[in-house]
Amino acid sequence: MKRIHVAVGVIFNDLNQILLAKRPDNLHQGGKWEFPGGKVENDETTSEALIRELKEEVNLNVISTMPLMTISHDYPDKQVLLDIHSVKDFSGEAEGLEGQPITWAYIEALKDYDFPEANTPIIEKLLSL
Repeated sequence: MKRIHVAVGVIFNDLNQILLAKRPDNLHQGGKWEFPGGKVENDETTSEALIRELKEEVNLNVISTMPLMTISHDYPDKQVLLDIHSVKDFSGEAEGLEGQPITWAYIEALKDYDFPEANTPIIEKLLSL
């Protein structure tokens, strides 16, 4: 099974809230909330992939990203390598360009959302900041 390299953005707004997007029901882990991002293509750095994906998915113009952590997680049907970056330097208003619901949530409220299992270490890290 091939491990899928995913660029993940933990996007902070001026109120120190984090942007969440809901995965479409027809996708792996569908119906759960996630930190926006997407697959890293062969010719891209994680930061380049994240900048591209955040423009395509949530209409944000990202100026820079900072590495936060990396998680390797095995689901029964899929293996993922999550390359997580924090994003504080961006412009634009977030909107779900693929029809997905999005919301800004305070860090303390993250535990109230249903996330894919692979996201648990990200939430634990954010709650400890």
